[in-house]
Amino acid sequence: MLEPHSHSKNPRSARSARRSLLALCLVLAACAARQPGDPLRPGFNVYSKEQDIELGRQAAAEIVKQVDVVDNRELQNYISQLGQRLAQQPESGGYPYQFTLINDDSINAFALPGGPIFVHSGLLEAGDNEAQVAGVLAHEISHVALRHGTAQASKASMIQLPAVLAGVAIGQESALAQLGQLGLGLGVNSLIMKYSRDAEREADALGARIMAQAGLDPIEMAKFFEKLEAQGGARGPQFLSSHPNPGDRVKNVQAELQTFPQRQYTAGSNQFPRMKQLASNLPPPRHRSQAAMAAANNPPAPSTGGFEQLATNRFAISYPSQWRVYGSQDSPVITMAPPQGLVRGSSGVALGYGAVVSYYPARGDLNAVTRRLLSDLQTMDPALRVAQSPRAARLRGMRALVTQLSGRSPYGGGETNLLLTVARPEGVFYVVLVAPEQHFGQAQSTFEQIVNSIQFRG
Repeated sequence: MLEPHSHSKNPRSARSARRSLLALCLVLAACAARQPGDPLRPGFNVYSKEQDIELGRQAAAEIVKQVDVVDNRELQNYISQLGQRLAQQPESGGYPYQFTLINDDSINAFALPGGPIFVHSGLLEAGDNEAQVAGVLAHEISHVALRHGTAQASKASMIQLPAVLAGVAIGQESALAQLGQLGLGLGVNSLIMKYSRDAEREADALGARIMAQAGLDPIEMAKFFEKLEAQGGARGPQFLSSHPNPGDRVKNVQAELQTFPQRQYTAGSNQFPRMKQLASNLPPPRHRSQAAMAAANNPPAPSTGGFEQLATNRFAISYPSQWRVYGSQDSPVITMAPPQGLVRGSSGVALGYGAVVSYYPARGDLNAVTRRLLSDLQTMDPALRVAQSPRAARLRGMRALVTQLSGRSPYGGGETNLLLTVARPEGVFYVVLVAPEQHFGQAQSTFEQIVNSIQFRG
């Protein structure tokens, strides 16, 4: 079993390892089997409720710039009133919930920390009744109330993964960017990342309670999710890709219902058929064309000119002078990229060209730790694939591994990543080098200079 390294001479590293171990213990405690009717409370989280609200507010402002918000007051009022009916229930957490309908015929909805919830118009078209749509809203409210978004981000920060890089591009004074300076880089992408099955099970249970308190039939929520699971095809998976089925949803909700006070439930108001018809008659969404997005996000030209050095208390590394460094010398994760290396897309900002430098605080066989790191990176980006098995290398006389990965580039097309891992006393030092597949040959000499510049302290 790999253990956090807690005997480093570096007090900061020791504190970080102790926090990681504490986080692991709290996570394991939270995974104890829950019984129907047991209380549901937010789990381990390093962020405050106020930070949740600020993060959600700023991320929502970014999202509305990138999507086609429905320009129909009747539809917006309907989705807002339905959402507020649920948000006013005792177990919704008291957040400043806001509900926004997006003109998009895919079946999807997502929540940001602190209360903003976005609903695709395709969800209204797919629902059989109001209670099914309310079930999705109650489920998303539950993710907010249980703080699942920042809870996942908290766990990611404890193992010091480069979870997301969007916050650094939004503005250095924003809450997103300030948290990014801590090395987490909280941005839009990380806040709507794929939930775990345990989180989905909790959101189903709390969503059922919220629906019951509002007088809406909780079974309709489970039925709708199972309908989407069975439907599959082109329209179903978008919601399910970030909301995996925890299994036996109807059975689980029925078990939860047995613990509720007896009352009569409804499938919703008779307004729903009209709202469904209005949603189906919306004009085509105003999306930016792929060509326009590609033109706005062209890959950077090969680096020319000199290099500058970044020195931390554990290592020094050089980068092209035209690049920017995101993160401070004390940040557990540092991103280096040219101005066009951070790519804004429809779901946030991603690193398309540049490097990520960090430590993975685990010790043991380098091959085994590298496999574990790869697994965690693939959890954060499911498109990542190992293109070539890890190959042995040497860095400053120390054993290293180089792993070539492939993925999807935010510029479009394929992406090539190189992962360099080196065993160090404080954990495994790693660098991820990122470039579009068609530009990787041009970037290779720059990447080699970056790697060859690495010097360790102590």
